[in-house]
Amino acid sequence: MRTVTLRTSTPTAIAVNDAVIASTDIAREVQNHAGESPKQAWEEATRALVVRQLLLQRARTLGLAAEPQTVDGLRETQDEALIRTLLEADVRTPTADEANCRRYYQANLARFRSLDLFEPLHILFKADPSDKAAYARALEQAEAVLADVTTAPNCFESMARALSDCPSATDGGRLGQVARGDTTPAFETAMLALEAGQLCPAPVRTPYGVHVLRLDRKVAGQTLPFEHVRDRIAAYLEESAWRRAVAQYVALLAGQARITGFDMPGAASPLVQ
Repeated sequence: MRTVTLRTSTPTAIAVNDAVIASTDIAREVQNHAGESPKQAWEEATRALVVRQLLLQRARTLGLAAEPQTVDGLRETQDEALIRTLLEADVRTPTADEANCRRYYQANLARFRSLDLFEPLHILFKADPSDKAAYARALEQAEAVLADVTTAPNCFESMARALSDCPSATDGGRLGQVARGDTTPAFETAMLALEAGQLCPAPVRTPYGVHVLRLDRKVAGQTLPFEHVRDRIAAYLEESAWRRAVAQYVALLAGQARITGFDMPGAASPLVQ
């Protein structure tokens, strides 16, 4: 847990409609806000408490009562239950209809595409790049083996079993299915340049050593059918609409309140951050 201490020569009292927010409360709340600096974390914590006070005051004005619930094994506090009840009563958002979901799907097809998958084989000659002599020997070995498998492609797997310094040697150098980002940048760059069945024409140098590389198979990703992602899209659109509505609701409450000691432009609920 991080402890943040800010010292000011003249502390400013922060109040929402005359309800004072104590510095000790802000100090406790700041632990829940990362912030890029202690000052920013303090400001985010202060904003969260101001918003909380706005919502609690509104709930009490409406005379709401709430029963704490248990969600994912955590029991709500009385204040959390009251805020939830308030937002359920005062904030209404529409459900995402078929047309909106389809429109979002068509505008964001790349988000609903499965990953491209690759099935590479390699023979690794392990060496630390900082050991220049060892790395040079690994490169010489890789070049010699590359020449052999170029003339005798069917020997790749047997040579991987005999020579590779990778655990994949037991499976003939097969790394299984990998996607972008699963391997080192140099290995990935070389792999992406290959066609299925192609042997990389030069050894691949990585922080692990030097590799002889072959790409056996490439499976292009496909766009998932709308029916498979419709519920996910609807949930996303409804959640986004709810967040916007709550932010607008909080801004309305802030505009009607007397807030001293803290500037509240673009107020946002701590429940939607």
